[in-house]
Amino acid sequence: MVKELAISVYLFIFRILFNFFKLFPLKKKVVGVATFGDNIYYTTNAIKKLSNEEIIILKDSSCKYRFDSRQAQIIVFDIKHPISYIKSIYHLATASTILVDTYYGFLAATKFRDNATCIQLWHAGGAIKNFGLMDPTNEFRTAKANERFAQVYRTFDFTVVGSNMMAETFKKSFGLTDDRILRTGIPRSDILFDHSMKDHIYRNMTEKYPMIKNKQIILYAPTFRNNQLSNYQLHLDIQKLYQELSNDYVLFIKPHPAVTYEISEAYKDFVYDVSDFYDTNHLLLITDLLITDYSSIPFEYALLEKPMIFFAYDMEEYSYTSGLIDDYEHKMPGPVVASTDAIILAIKENRFDYLQIKEFADQWNEYSNGTASLNLAKYLTGTEEKEKERAII
Repeated sequence: MVKELAISVYLFIFRILFNFFKLFPLKKKVVGVATFGDNIYYTTNAIKKLSNEEIIILKDSSCKYRFDSRQAQIIVFDIKHPISYIKSIYHLATASTILVDTYYGFLAATKFRDNATCIQLWHAGGAIKNFGLMDPTNEFRTAKANERFAQVYRTFDFTVVGSNMMAETFKKSFGLTDDRILRTGIPRSDILFDHSMKDHIYRNMTEKYPMIKNKQIILYAPTFRNNQLSNYQLHLDIQKLYQELSNDYVLFIKPHPAVTYEISEAYKDFVYDVSDFYDTNHLLLITDLLITDYSSIPFEYALLEKPMIFFAYDMEEYSYTSGLIDDYEHKMPGPVVASTDAIILAIKENRFDYLQIKEFADQWNEYSNGTASLNLAKYLTGTEEKEKERAII
């Protein structure tokens, strides 16, 4: 009750400020509200190549992505910084294009102008767990809260997808119609087609960690769990992995940025904490084998046609609390296991179906072909229509 009251007061104040700033002239500018940042980064970079539109990035407090201040004006979007926060609301109210990359409650208090466009660049390229209107926890929320969520989803003029599979997911999860889907591909996936960037990242990583040279890189990237902030445990048995795999492999660990863990110094030449590595797709380029669980990472990693293992040690519990897609165990393009021993066995016996990985990649990445950022930028700047007109002439 107290939480709902606080949210209502916050949205009331936000709405007043937003509507006041709507009295100012609309400007030809792109405003990105970034929590994850990567899709917004690639999109705005592509826009810069086609247009001289002003780019403004509103970084919320959890955004770790590195934006180039030479390419965009960067503003802290955090209520703890009131002056910057009010400036952010002004830019949102006067922008012609608004890019968002996750759920933002403030959108329930905004009604953008008819000639402004709000684009959802969702932070996942595919769906393993249920979210939005399909979130199983909605039944425990108040009717007012659920209506607020629906209001936010109605704010998106368009949502970007990399596949028709994800389009169908968004239709159900956000209540969208097909005409509100942009099939341009996932902007951040472009980097996975850049082989020169792979060499560059690997050189930088081996300079930082010389011991990884001539070793295969395993990346462990688990999804966030609601109970991790107070009681995070690394369920991998590092000692076993070290004993069985350290001759040929190194292990990179990238948990959610909000959680911390400790690894013994005894494994310092085998285990590397890459939690501060801001662009996960950069890491994927140099990863030889991915271990994850219910994260969306496999949808884009599959483009590289490399093996992956799904360490789903708490599948039953997670399915109950967060909701998993039907038949998760058979839909994932790799072994679904519940123990470190099973991980080791899958690696040693090469239990990977590469045809299944390719089919999974094709299914979820129809429109992500290396030009997704440019495709979206052309749409947003009107370049696509101009090119069509020139072709007709």
